Formats: sequence, structure tokens, C-alpha cells
Amino acid sequence: MTHLRNTLGSVMAIAVAATLAMPVATAWAGSGDDRGRAGYGRTDLQRGLDDIVRKDGVVGAEATLVDGKHRSSVRSGTAELGTDRPVPDHGYFRMGSNTKTFVSTVVLQLVGEGRIRLDDTVHQWLPGVVEGNGHDGRRITVRQLLQHTSGLPDYAAALPVLDEKKFQEHRFDHYAPRDLVGLALRDKPLFEPGKGWGYSNTGYVLAGMIIEEATGRHWSEEVRARIIEPLGLKHTFSPGRRTGLPQPHAKGYHQFKPGGPLIDSTELSMTWGDAAGDLITTRNDLTRFWQRLLGGKLLKPRQMAQMLRTVPAPEEGETSVRQEMGLGIFKTRLSCGGSYWGHGGTTLGHLNANGFVDKGKKGVIVMRSTNMAAEDRDDRTDQFVDNALCNMK
Repeated sequence: MTHLRNTLGSVMAIAVAATLAMPVATAWAGSGDDRGRAGYGRTDLQRGLDDIVRKDGVVGAEATLVDGKHRSSVRSGTAELGTDRPVPDHGYFRMGSNTKTFVSTVVLQLVGEGRIRLDDTVHQWLPGVVEGNGHDGRRITVRQLLQHTSGLPDYAAALPVLDEKKFQEHRFDHYAPRDLVGLALRDKPLFEPGKGWGYSNTGYVLAGMIIEEATGRHWSEEVRARIIEPLGLKHTFSPGRRTGLPQPHAKGYHQFKPGGPLIDSTELSMTWGDAAGDLITTRNDLTRFWQRLLGGKLLKPRQMAQMLRTVPAPEEGETSVRQEMGLGIFKTRLSCGGSYWGHGGTTLGHLNANGFVDKGKKGVIVMRSTNMAAEDRDDRTDQFVDNALCNMK
């Protein structure tokens, strides 16, 4: 989607013609018959993924479709620009803002344990951290951080790594959480706390800091102990200061401006993502997370209901996708009626989209190794998710 809500970077524009003409190398792997149980299977999935690669100029992509116990996985494009090396099956990728769902889950677990309240203020946990320039942590609650109703500006716009001219110089910069919050507080509030909606990575950096205050451990350690280890997500982790991806992985590419080159962005520091978006995973692990979360395996019923209680999430531009925001999770309207749950994510060079219905029993995840500079860069991927879910209903 062209909004900032699923990205830690800037909005992109159009791919060059040479990129659009890039040949597609196709590979597929999965289980079950070609059509699947509900009339939509691996062939349909492959066709849709090939369209994303060919028509959007994406170097490589992979996707997984789950329908009950049936699962199909496909790949398209190449692992590296200018080669025929296929996208690795279940390779590592940066999930970006999907990290927020993990963080929100931990906060809600702590709420269920009576260690945090959603109506606690930021000031109660982090006195003096959010103040000045019109900001007041005494008026912002934990719930507002998780639901993007705090009015806090997003620090992402101030990051030099998101500027093409500064990317190479700043790609390995290290940020502490308070550095990121400080960048955001240079700007005035977007609106009074609770009086609007605006996607803000800053809120989740603060949520990570609150987790640490409440538990005495870094947010990523709590994610590991409470989600990653219990679910057996052996390929999901926070990289900390590490700048690369484990093998196997496709190279990530970022286009900073329309018609510009695809820049290899595989190696970079993700400390600027922090609790808002630094996690690395594979599509198998991410699928398992969404199925277990929506299947009620991570949160008690009361906290699950709080997560799924939504507010309108107004679009930043014209789009056919309509969304509402829960606590670290989006509810997106399907073209065929009904809606799905998920939370996409984008970083420099990676984009993932996902959607699940029927308490996680049915869903689709798509990962792209290329972040294009097109205003409509997400449209075909959003349609891919919508098509898959509508044809499984």
C-alpha cells in the first residue's frame, strides 16, 4: 500500500522499463494437489506471483498459501539481479513492520499478567522521555501507542539512510531507542492524543522501552521467550547490531526514486527499526506465528478481544483497500465481502504482505526482495492477497 503504515521507509514510485522487462525464473514447492481443496491452489498462486515479478519489476518473490492442513508454496524471479539463481525456498527476510504485531502481543501478555495496563501513560513508565515541543507523555496511553492514536510524529522521515544520496554513508549507522524518539519529537504532535489516527513507528519504539521497564529485559528477549521459543520459530530473531542476513536469502534491492537504479540493500543496520520493525524471519515461521496468534494460542480471550477491537485507519491516498486498526494488527476489507487480519511490512529492499481468516486456518503470505519507487508499488501485491483469500472462501 502506498501509505506509510506498513513501511519504515519512504513512499516509492515507478520502475524503469528495463527492469519491467526482466525475465521471470519460476520455481515452486508445496504439498497437496494443484488446485487445492477450495479451487485455488499452487498454479493460481504461481501465476499471481509471476505477475508481481514481471509487471512490477521485482527481482524475486515467494509466497505461501494455507488452507486448513493444506499448504502450497511458490517462488518467482531470481535471488540476485543479473543471475539465474532461483529465490531460495524459505529464505530469510526482514519482516519490517510485522514486528509490531509481535511487540503488541508481548504487551498484551503483560497486560493479562497485570504487569501493564493499557490505560497506563507513557510518563508512568518512561518519565521525561516524551515531553517538549507540544508533547506530553502524561496524556498518551499504552493503548494509543499500539493503535497509532497517540499523535506522535514518525521518526522515519528524519532518517538519513532513507535518502538516496546519504544511503551508502549511513547504511550502518547505529541508533538507540531514545535517539529515534528524539528524532520524532523535533516535530510537533500530529493531533491531540486519542483525537485522530496516524501511523507512527515512534509509538512502537516507546512500547519496546516500556516492555523493558516492566520486565527488566530487552523487548526482543521478551519476544524470544514469549513467542519465538514457545512456537518453535527457529528462524525468527532480532539482529541487534548485525547487518547481514543468514543463509539462505535473496538479495534485497531498493529503488529510491522513479526511474532510478535498484540498489543492493542486503547489508545494513536495522537498529533504526528497533521494536517498530527489525525482526528477521522466514515465511514458514511467519505463517506459524499468524496461525497460532489468531488461533488463540498466544493471548487469553480478553486480551485477544482487545487486540481485535479496531478504530478507523484512514488512508493517506486513494486506494481500493480499506482498513481498520487494532492493537498491532490491521483488519482489511476483502473485495468479495468480509475482511482479513494481518500486518504487512517494508524495509529497504524487502516487502511482505499477509492476510488470514477463519482464526488463522486460512491465509497467505507474500515476500518481495525488491522495494520499488512506484506510487502503486503495493497494489498488485494487495490484490494478490485479496484474490487468494476470496478464492478460498
